Amino acid sequence: FWALRHVSFDVRHGEAIGVVGRNGQGKSTLLKLVSGVLLPDEGVVEVHGGVAPLIEITGGFVGDLTVRENVRLTAGLHGMSRAEIARRFDAIIAFAELEDFVDTPYKHLSSGMKVRLAFAVVSQLEEPILLVDEVLAVGDKAFREKCYRRIDELLAAGRTLFFVSHNERDLRRFCTRGLYLDRGSLKMDGPIDEVLARYRADSGV
Repeated sequence: FWALRHVSFDVRHGEAIGVVGRNGQGKSTLLKLVSGVLLPDEGVVEVHGGVAPLIEITGGFVGDLTVRENVRLTAGLHGMSRAEIARRFDAIIAFAELEDFVDTPYKHLSSGMKVRLAFAVVSQLEEPILLVDEVLAVGDKAFREKCYRRIDELLAAGRTLFFVSHNERDLRRFCTRGLYLDRGSLKMDGPIDEVLARYRADSGV
């Protein structure tokens, strides 16, 4: 079974790309290959620049460590220096709305709090490529909108975006180009509206 095969495309700096397809068609695998979490069995993945991955967003956090300790650990693992973490710490906590939980063990946070913390940390990274994989489907509407405004800011600053979502409104909000994956192959690469129209037609929606 090949999760992806014979998928080839180039991405220009500053592009915002929506990745669409039914569940199990290779969308998350594609983002993991771009991020370096997975290595290809054949072919080549070339990524020029660092990646800020919002995929499997709460991975890497340690349950018995406090929020404060997890921010330092996770940001450090992503390459942020101690001085940079100290400078950005208050902004991360404020964005996550966890000012009253800084010394609470991570395992005692609600699922929504965990997502807020993870997004707050990763969105502070200076990497030129941002990967977002359905992570904002959880959490309350107000925080989701705050995350979307943050993504808008990153795009305005020239970041490159890969965005996986089943929400057409969100895809149209952020993306100008679409990649349609079907059974592990690239079925269409084009303007996001045309790709979504093809996907809807194939899905019978």
